[in-house]
Amino acid sequence: MHDLRALRADPAAFDAALTRRGGAPVAAHIVLLDEERRAAVTALQDRQARRKTLSKEVGTLRRTGADSTPQEAEAVALREEIERLEAVVRDRDAEIRDLLVTLPNRLDDGVPDGADESANMVVHQVGERRNFAFPPSEHFVLGEALGMMDFETASKLSGARFVVLRGALARMERALGQFMLDLHVQDHGYTETAVPVLVNEAAMFGTDKLPKFADQSFRTEDGRWLVPTAEVPLAASVAGDILPASALPRRMVALSSCFRSEAGAAGRDTRGMLRQHQFQKVEMVSVTRPEDSDAELERMTRCAETVLERLGIPYRRMLLCAGDTGFGAAKTFDLEAWLPGQDAWREISSCSTTRAFQARRMNARFRPAEGEAPEFVHTLNGSGLAVGRTLIAVMENYQNADGSITVPEVLRPYMGGLAVVGAP
Repeated sequence: MHDLRALRADPAAFDAALTRRGGAPVAAHIVLLDEERRAAVTALQDRQARRKTLSKEVGTLRRTGADSTPQEAEAVALREEIERLEAVVRDRDAEIRDLLVTLPNRLDDGVPDGADESANMVVHQVGERRNFAFPPSEHFVLGEALGMMDFETASKLSGARFVVLRGALARMERALGQFMLDLHVQDHGYTETAVPVLVNEAAMFGTDKLPKFADQSFRTEDGRWLVPTAEVPLAASVAGDILPASALPRRMVALSSCFRSEAGAAGRDTRGMLRQHQFQKVEMVSVTRPEDSDAELERMTRCAETVLERLGIPYRRMLLCAGDTGFGAAKTFDLEAWLPGQDAWREISSCSTTRAFQARRMNARFRPAEGEAPEFVHTLNGSGLAVGRTLIAVMENYQNADGSITVPEVLRPYMGGLAVVGAP
């Protein structure tokens, strides 16, 4: 979560960081609660020391046959006072924790100010947008015309925001996931990892998904959660660990199903498969030393960009502003792919550094050197990429006038050499 010592040392800076995200100042209240807790701890320690002394006095008096009534009475009063102080410490600890878990990560100084996505900054743009000799269609028009994208059957099975893919489009989605995994493992040095898609509450809390995003996630009746992204099991795999410095950086990648309730998304992207309750995503997670995390963010973002470059999809990198940066992130780069059917740039990847924010929540540390005290690691996460959205980008950018879709060269080995989906 947050470093309480740093907050006490500079409460004004803490509040200023919250203000950048549109939050209200809370440092003074937290400091007050902490002072009350610390005072109670000091008083508790004094009372416990006095109780220990009294116990010895009562023992001595009883052995000599002297009257120990006053000391015993004081001991009873001390026990009640100790119980009261212990309750104060517990209550203040809980109040401080309940406040801190609701507060977002502190932003990097380089994050631009701004209230929403309109203030995000274009870092660079790569690739030429294709000039079509015909009006380009959106992916769902193409997919339905091919008979390979079925929203009606999906709705019958599961309700809104699901899709059934068939034939060559189903194979293309699988091909994209395999291509991304191979690229990140073979060229980028990530370790392929197969992870559970059901996790416990501790994993969701440690990766900052709870309590903030409980309404956007699916929970089972036995108290487990369907992962909104493989970031959760990948990052939480180091929870409670003290890693040797030689084990860092740890780079992991997974292809998994992801599940999101899309609470608050009513009316947005209701057609097509851009915003689904269930989707495939390749997720990259890095665990690093604190001094290496800034460079790792750049490296991770480049890994995601390479996927789009190999596929020949025009994209741009965005630096998110303060108001659009996610709850757990200190800094985020979004990659937006050009979708000619929509005539719009749409997010296809998000790469973030959380610095020590997640590590504090899940107590993930490393030992800089033998005999030195452990320090919190830094964790980073990034989409490499969202597979369904990449399928959309391929379909819209590689569509032909007859409604067929040319298969990008890099995908053809994964599709048995198929060059065109829907060719006559």
